[in-house]
Amino acid sequence: MDRHRSLEAWKVARRLSLTVLEQTDDHYHPKARSLFDQLRRAAVSIEANIVEGYALQTPAQFRRHLRIALGSAAETECMLELVACRSYLPGHISDELLNLNARLLGLIFGLIRKLSG
Repeated sequence: MDRHRSLEAWKVARRLSLTVLEQTDDHYHPKARSLFDQLRRAAVSIEANIVEGYALQTPAQFRRHLRIALGSAAETECMLELVACRSYLPGHISDELLNLNARLLGLIFGLIRKLSG
């Protein structure tokens, strides 16, 4: 079951989840609460869906959960852009998270293509 840990997509998703959780805790502000809450849920959902899909042990189910993870990554990107526009996180942190999320989107797309072909 731990083999999902060998996936680069999972590694990047884990890093993104942990960094989002840490940074939204460290930079909490009442005005950012709803946006941070949604960002946290979306980022954690990416990792959770990669793990869940992998655990189901069929290419079709893994592909289905990767598509869900892809949707969560797109949502995460949207939330991060809003956070950056409102300066709720320091610019260098927003940039780091957006770059990490962009990398993750590419990795998830690649896994979906691999499983589809």
